[in-house]
Amino acid sequence: MEQLLETVRALDGVLDLAPDKGSASPEIAWGDHFFYYAPDGQVPQRQQPYATIVTKNYPGDTLCDLDHPDRWRLNVHVGTDAFVELTGEIPRAEPTSRDYTAVDVVLPHPVYRAQGWVSIINPGVNTYALATRLLHQAHEDARRRAERRRANNPTDGDLDAGTER
Repeated sequence: MEQLLETVRALDGVLDLAPDKGSASPEIAWGDHFFYYAPDGQVPQRQQPYATIVTKNYPGDTLCDLDHPDRWRLNVHVGTDAFVELTGEIPRAEPTSRDYTAVDVVLPHPVYRAQGWVSIINPGVNTYALATRLLHQAHEDARRRAERRRANNPTDGDLDAGTER
């Protein structure tokens, strides 16, 4: 996880929101990471992160069995085309049966697949290089969306289509 965090933190304009004890964020989010394109260093008010790292199950999101030690999940918004290429499925179609506890494989996100999110539990030998490429692409996509919003409406530059926690 630390290697992926270093990779993301090195990207231009990235904000790694990492809530911990004592922060204003809910306790469930402590220890997790939420990545935004935010060159001003401020959490965008109406924009979802483009990627996350979660270290535990969330209510309604337990299929990956993340409550065991040393299990964590990278989640990345990749959009429809990349989702189809990576999973062989259409994001909004009925999901096929999958083992969502599988490690080091790309899976549709168990909750946010319809929005074009994929997940990898404990990226390793099989998926680490892909994970870094997906993070770079998601960051670049978020940057382009932010620039387009600013150009179209300079007073409201933080709307985004991605959804993830």
